[in-house]
Amino acid sequence: MRHDLIIFDNDGVLVDSEPISNRLLAGCLTELGIATSYEDSIRDYMGSAMHRVHDLVRERTGRVLPEDFDDVFHARVFAAFERELQPVAGVGEVLEKLVADGVPYCVASSGSHERIRVGHRVTGLDRWFSEDRIFSSQDVGRGKPSPDLFLYAAERMGVAPERCGVVEDSPLGVQAAVAAGMDVYGFTAMTPADRLRGATQLFGHMRELSDLLV
Repeated sequence: MRHDLIIFDNDGVLVDSEPISNRLLAGCLTELGIATSYEDSIRDYMGSAMHRVHDLVRERTGRVLPEDFDDVFHARVFAAFERELQPVAGVGEVLEKLVADGVPYCVASSGSHERIRVGHRVTGLDRWFSEDRIFSSQDVGRGKPSPDLFLYAAERMGVAPERCGVVEDSPLGVQAAVAAGMDVYGFTAMTPADRLRGATQLFGHMRELSDLLV
């Protein structure tokens, strides 16, 4: 099916940030006495907006994270991005083909606008994403698995949900796209295929994606 809009997740789909972010999130939580491994962070928090991290910690431990938790965490993440962040291999070619084919695209991320922008600047992807192509959970108040963000992005881009294709790598993102009534292409580079149940199709490398989006 040819889509009228392709909506990309950001972390793990456009920029290879999940290993960095989850390593640092696990470290920040562990420092506070909430023992969290890298694997725990990937399983529990990958694809989450920060409010979900706070909610899960409170639900599981009864503890409230410090008021400055997000600021401390993001300061560490942004510093690490400057040192080591790379674009996901092959994503530039996917974007080039979308432009050549005249297919509109945007990004809809659980991350903040600042996080998206820092990642795009460091990796050079900012050339592909003007401000009117960037949507964040900050814009809607609820992150994935709520469909709100994807529905908001589609509305702002002027495309009906059923005409959208979403590229996601997290179970929460797949759930959100399915709830929005959109086709979703599950990227299995970091997430086992069985955790992306509900995806329209699965792929393991960006070089496969362009053919799926035809």
